Amino acid sequence: MQVRIKWLSQRSFQAETGSGHTLVMDGPPEHGGQNLAARPIEMVLVGLGGCSAFDVVEILEKSRQKVEDCQIEIDAQRADEVPAVFTTIHMHFIIAGQELNEKQVKRAVELSVDKYCSVAKMMRPNVSITFDYEMTGN
Repeated sequence: MQVRIKWLSQRSFQAETGSGHTLVMDGPPEHGGQNLAARPIEMVLVGLGGCSAFDVVEILEKSRQKVEDCQIEIDAQRADEVPAVFTTIHMHFIIAGQELNEKQVKRAVELSVDKYCSVAKMMRPNVSITFDYEMTGN
């Protein structure tokens, strides 16, 4: 897997992924950015949420659950000192579908966060990651 980061201007950077996609990151004005895009540290949370959502939907579909929507609200706290790493992260999963089996939803969320999500696995030794879930549409 490869990614290329290219400086655009001030504190704006463009990322080019090995899969052929691009995205822009920027910093806040107080650090020389223009606030034109997400911060690189926010992209870490985006990666965590995307990775886990991918897992949950895949696990539920393999369990023959009729998933209609999967959202994750992520709340993270950072250290006060530099480097301002994440110290705690809470993931709130909102799973929608018809006739969802709560046992299957709980299992999918737990498997994703505790076992399959690569981003969570990398963060876990140093970050406390908690999670909960709710089901809608039943």
